[in-house]
Amino acid sequence: MKAKTPTSRSARFSEGPAQEVARFSQSVSFDWRLWEQDILGSLAHAEMLRKIGILTRAEWREIELALDEIAREIGAGKFKWKPELEDVHMNIEAELTRRAPAGAKLHTGRSRNDQIALDMRLWLRDELAALTDELRRLQKALVHLGRKNDGVVIPGYTHLQRAQPVYFAHHLLAYVEMLERDRERLLDCFHRTNVCPLGSGAIAGSTLPLDREFVATKLGFVDRDGAPRLTQNSMDAISDRDFAVEFCADAALIAVHLSRLAEDCVLWASAEFQFIAIADAYTTGSSLMPQKKNPDVAELTRGKSGRVFGNLMALLTLLKGLPMSYNRDLQEDKERLFDSADTVRACVRLMAGMIDNTTVNTKQCRAAAADSALLATDLADYLVRKGIPFRQAHHIVGAAVAAAEKAGRALGELSGSELRQVDARFGDDAADVFDLTKALAQRRMTGAPGTGPLAAQLARWEKILAQG
Repeated sequence: MKAKTPTSRSARFSEGPAQEVARFSQSVSFDWRLWEQDILGSLAHAEMLRKIGILTRAEWREIELALDEIAREIGAGKFKWKPELEDVHMNIEAELTRRAPAGAKLHTGRSRNDQIALDMRLWLRDELAALTDELRRLQKALVHLGRKNDGVVIPGYTHLQRAQPVYFAHHLLAYVEMLERDRERLLDCFHRTNVCPLGSGAIAGSTLPLDREFVATKLGFVDRDGAPRLTQNSMDAISDRDFAVEFCADAALIAVHLSRLAEDCVLWASAEFQFIAIADAYTTGSSLMPQKKNPDVAELTRGKSGRVFGNLMALLTLLKGLPMSYNRDLQEDKERLFDSADTVRACVRLMAGMIDNTTVNTKQCRAAAADSALLATDLADYLVRKGIPFRQAHHIVGAAVAAAEKAGRALGELSGSELRQVDARFGDDAADVFDLTKALAQRRMTGAPGTGPLAAQLARWEKILAQG
């Protein structure tokens, strides 16, 4: 006798949902992308049911073969998703039961509540691993561009005003450091995601002797020693979406860092800066102005940060008023999670490609870095070495800057006698301050943008990135 095709409604209901309710409540239009994780979870659950005697060996093999066949069809794009079956779980289970009568036993000891919690954790584990690898590629692109231009100096900016000289590579390495913190956060998120909820049922587990440890181990929910990692409270297990929120928060911070990098690239590529040139493949033109070359990849990356922030806020708002334990509201978590992962991963990939296809205009950078005003603080340090308190030295150099502006000349063009008119303690050696090569060589502290520290940091990052 062929098993009845399962649906999400039991004999408790005398009729099915109204068509508009079915359309409103379906989720298969977006949660279909969890199909691979759903089948993996079902295969592990079926093997566990065989282990505890719920399934015979023949039934287990029948289910396995049918699920493998369904997986191949979905992977080939031949599987027909049915909205009337609501979600990815029921679509796969209904087709399984149609092909294999033993499939009717598969849902034993399992609820869609712990099933979706499992699927999301499995899916997010894969996304976290892929995104951490993609961040590595972007880091490599930044380090490579820095290494190719390790002698290039540009003005460092505060308030978008020229401040002090820095190596271009040092500026790029600032983003490498940000991205490393992002990777560390993703690894932390992986640890909290990598906990198996299956066996929690709808809310209160099961009276059957389910072997949760077996399933967790089978699906890779283990610690470094291979011990299974299981959720410890059935109600928390099915309603917990902290791992999704944590990922979306991490993704939002990655989006912040990408947006800042994009903004720097937009500025540097402008005619006003001309520090870099982005390859044609990563820019677009104008429909009206034939001379335009727009940094669209950077601009879109900057713009897409907004949707990633919005996804985080949507998830937080979704969860804030929910009572224990599962509520249908949680269906709204997937699109936000999917979109954050898709958006951030695309932005990381495209920014890496753009950086790999960017060249530096060394002549323009050199001209900008030649602004002697960038070394005004070094001139104050010169006075400090003569025993003058920094606040007083700061005031003296400010007066020298004003004198240079009044004379219509650069600060570094003032002679020793002209500087002494500002303060008698300036010597003829004050002019040495404006030697850019010497100024950068003097910045020797860890983390400084000096010649020595930059060489050390580039070598450090090349070693780290070579290890994967």
